[in-house]
Amino acid sequence: MIYKPFQDLRLSRLGMGNMRLPVNRGRIDKKKAQEIIDYAMEQGINYYDTAYVYHSGESEPFLGEALSKYPRDSYYLATKFYVMANPNIEQVFEEQLRKLHTDYIDFYLLHCVNEETIGAYMAKNRHYMDFLLEQKAKGRIRHIGFSSHGKPETLEKFLNWSDAFEFVQIQLNYLDWTMQNAKRQYEIITQHGLPVWVMEPVRGGRLASLGEKYDAMLRKARPDWSIPAWAFRWLMGLPNVTMILSGMTTMEQIRDNVATFQTDEALTPEEKMLLTNVPATSPAWRCPARPASTAATAARSTLTFPGG
Repeated sequence: MIYKPFQDLRLSRLGMGNMRLPVNRGRIDKKKAQEIIDYAMEQGINYYDTAYVYHSGESEPFLGEALSKYPRDSYYLATKFYVMANPNIEQVFEEQLRKLHTDYIDFYLLHCVNEETIGAYMAKNRHYMDFLLEQKAKGRIRHIGFSSHGKPETLEKFLNWSDAFEFVQIQLNYLDWTMQNAKRQYEIITQHGLPVWVMEPVRGGRLASLGEKYDAMLRKARPDWSIPAWAFRWLMGLPNVTMILSGMTTMEQIRDNVATFQTDEALTPEEKMLLTNVPATSPAWRCPARPASTAATAARSTLTFPGG
């Protein structure tokens, strides 16, 4: 496993996302999910990301139980507060500590900042940032960040609102670099001097296969790589990316991803060009991502969330 520094920490470059755990009849399959967590720990993954609304509220208690067998200082926990699920941050935070079997959260994020939610997060009468800073002073939160699902101008507005943020999580991959203007978001975060956390590096699995023709083209160029490895190695070429989160559902997926993250090997210019030349006729391009403004509506109605 390769690592990258963040302040005084050493974080695995691959983080374990807990939004797409294996399920059985709509509930987390705890046995299969535990196998994935155990393998992740065994292979040196030390960053575990969850949220209040993932798996309809089941992700946090599962993860707390799954990691309870390991020393607390052997991993870093990340979770999120989503204002549209429950606006009472004090209540939510205490509930999250109980669910996660811990007395502190390493990385705490305001969840899904976009055009619909930014006003609620910034409302002076809610004092959300005051609460986060208070908990940080008490050692109950170690680092403060947020996940962005909005337009670049919304992202910049939120970054200008407070200088307390230490990292920002965005949807970033070689398709959304242009399709969702992730390039501009990456640039804004970098200009503010903050590191980038990546969600949806394989675009929810869409970049795991580009169709038979184009998969064959990539395999011919690098027979030792899987197709998802191309997406991860594209991200390795962005110097301000610190954390790459992957929601791994099967043992096959985590084994493949762990193999990719044994070396910090970014794409060469020739490999980037090859990837860029995959035409828009590839299946990966056929289903455009829904606008960021619809994400909060979906989360409110289902208490699940399509991304970090």
